Amino acid sequence: MADVHFELVTPEKKILSEDAYMVVVPGTEGDFGVLAGHAPLMSTVRDGEVLVYSSMTQIVQRVRVQGGFAEVTEKGLTILAEHAEVLSGADAATHGHPARADH
Repeated sequence: MADVHFELVTPEKKILSEDAYMVVVPGTEGDFGVLAGHAPLMSTVRDGEVLVYSSMTQIVQRVRVQGGFAEVTEKGLTILAEHAEVLSGADAATHGHPARADH
């Protein structure tokens, strides 16, 4: 199965831009998973964790978000978050502490 392109952006900067097997988003109506080929969708995002999967069972990124919007199009998933903090993954391991972008 093809990957879905995922971008996470705050007002200050782009936090993530990568391809993933699946991304689970904390929507205000409940969590939802986005795979390649997902139907177009717009949702508000509640405070919670975005989970980025490299395979069906492997989480490679965990990002705490506060508020914002998620949009799924044929090009992929974009989350515009008011605040985001990388809890684990490449950025946290490389820098030794969580990446942070405040609004």
